[in-house]
Amino acid sequence: MSDSDNSIKKTGLTWLALFTTTGTLVCCALPITLVALGMGATMISLLNSFPFLITLSEHKLWVFMISGGLLFLSTWLLYRPGRSCPSDPALREQCNKAQRWNRRVLLGTVFLWGIGFFAAFLALPLQLWLEG
Repeated sequence: MSDSDNSIKKTGLTWLALFTTTGTLVCCALPITLVALGMGATMISLLNSFPFLITLSEHKLWVFMISGGLLFLSTWLLYRPGRSCPSDPALREQCNKAQRWNRRVLLGTVFLWGIGFFAAFLALPLQLWLEG
């Protein structure tokens, strides 16, 4: 397998992790945010337009486990030991640029996943604890 094929697979995995993490936001953080802002009617309209959101919310543990696993795998591929760029100056510059973008996408994805995790699993227990 060539280095370019390997690089394409790693980049694809990073984007897949971003996609699944965005799903965690849509299933969990978006409904809570809309209802908290007094936009319950908007949430009902959204659920009528996209009924799969209910299924995602019902299986949020699996959604978060799969997306977290993909994030872990993506992080390992990006920071694994022995990763190196080619010695050719032009290829090395392209490799370094791709790595910088992969790190940015990964950091943004981890941030989105954290927001979704907080909204799905910690927001309500934290609110109940603070009220009680």
